[in-house]
Amino acid sequence: MLTFTREPRVSSLALKLAKYTAVGKISVRNNLAYLYDLIIRSFFLLVILYVFVQLWSVTYESVGENLIAGYTFEQIIWYLIFAEAFVMAAPRHSLKVEEEVLKGDIGYQLTRPMSYLLFHYATYMGEGLVRVLVNLLIGGALGVFLFGIPDFGFGWLGFLIMILGSFTVNYLLTMMVGLCAFWVEEVRGIDFVYNKLLFTIGGMMIPLEMMPDMLRSVCEYLPFQAIVYFAAKTAVQFDGVAMIKMIGIQALWVLLITSVLVLIYKRGVKKLNVNGG
Repeated sequence: MLTFTREPRVSSLALKLAKYTAVGKISVRNNLAYLYDLIIRSFFLLVILYVFVQLWSVTYESVGENLIAGYTFEQIIWYLIFAEAFVMAAPRHSLKVEEEVLKGDIGYQLTRPMSYLLFHYATYMGEGLVRVLVNLLIGGALGVFLFGIPDFGFGWLGFLIMILGSFTVNYLLTMMVGLCAFWVEEVRGIDFVYNKLLFTIGGMMIPLEMMPDMLRSVCEYLPFQAIVYFAAKTAVQFDGVAMIKMIGIQALWVLLITSVLVLIYKRGVKKLNVNGG
């Protein structure tokens, strides 16, 4: 009697996941190939942190308090280490998309048997994760030198979890900026404004608790806090319940921004086809 064995079927979702995972791994290897260059560039982080250490030391001395808005001097410096490590690690994909549109390379990108948005997301995450780990090693070395090994409990783990959502929200927004090149061609001005929003109301320069109440209430309804503030706050003042709430807010922003991004992308591609690009 003949017996037939059914070949295992691999779902299309698993195949797609493996495909984009492979793209991410290639991005990681490409960045690791130039690790020494990345380390040298990351040393600029020490210069920035040195300036912040001097500024905040004077601030705490002048106030004469151990706590400012619930942060000790040690916590605020570590907060800045985490925040700066993330911001300096985030790839500026908006400029890459701008270049692809201006040079016409996007036409070749669209012919690939994969999603243009997901392809860039995979490369973005691979590059960003390598950079942030290098920045954390360098910035963390300064923090350990100044204060010793910190006792953040699960803060380190919480930060590593939160930055996945932080990178995702940041990627979606930067891609929205980049896709504006379909209409305005030059997006560097928009990219400049976007990054300055991260620096200020995104919580990179100071935690949201130190902002005026009215400004803070406005920031709570914007996506920028989900990029920098959430991750850095979780690292230095870990709270499991608060972290779950933050992840939920990140997820809501991912869904909302993704919907808008897909709409912009479809209209941009349609415009490209109409113009014969």
